[in-house]
Amino acid sequence: MSTLLEVSGVSVSFDGFKAINNLSFQIAERELRAVIGPNGAGKTTFMDIITGKTRPDSGRVLYGDKGVSLLKMSENRIAQAGIGRKFQRPTVFEDQSVADNLMMALRKTRGPFAVLVFRPGPEDHARITELAGEIGLSDALDRKAGELSHGQKQWLEIGMLLAQDPKLLLVDEPAAGMTLAEREHTTDILREAAKSRAVVVVEHDMDFVRRLDCKVTVLHEGSVLAEGTLDHVTRNEEVIEVYLGR
Repeated sequence: MSTLLEVSGVSVSFDGFKAINNLSFQIAERELRAVIGPNGAGKTTFMDIITGKTRPDSGRVLYGDKGVSLLKMSENRIAQAGIGRKFQRPTVFEDQSVADNLMMALRKTRGPFAVLVFRPGPEDHARITELAGEIGLSDALDRKAGELSHGQKQWLEIGMLLAQDPKLLLVDEPAAGMTLAEREHTTDILREAAKSRAVVVVEHDMDFVRRLDCKVTVLHEGSVLAEGTLDHVTRNEEVIEVYLGR
């Protein structure tokens, strides 16, 4: 499988503190990857760099089969190139229905003028029905987003990102504040999504990471400390020392 994202020798400092320190790793197309690490390991900064929110001091970030540099692109251009990011707190339009939220996300793929004159066609409605099925909200299409549980709002936001058909989906701590059943369903959504795109999940919850059953990258002090299956990395002495605190 070909490489979708290549981070190579990336470093960034804030007021003398090296948040990312010579970070290098690769994500393949249609890969599910978990990124774990203690607080301050650089997980959020790494996502900020990929989405154009933070510019590194050195290194390169190449994306897609043509290996275009993300460091030369604006946040908006990066999003248009197919990189979607889900933050920890869900941001949905509370007063709008689930269907309307998904439809608005579909609309974002069109230009500013096209959005104004956008009239959903049968294929748009079919896509909304399909997305609702993927995220487990088929029975809630007519409900206002504000009435949903915390977990359901998280699923809706994932659905809104999927509506834009990203090639790379970055998801920040999706399991936070969820019930066990919601967490299990979230695992299913992300595993299914990774069959057609790359999905990178930043997470603290080791049980959730175990359920994802994917390759794990451990960050520490802004660089990769270990990589492999969860069992492999959690047996690593350095990981035990810095992360598991034994």
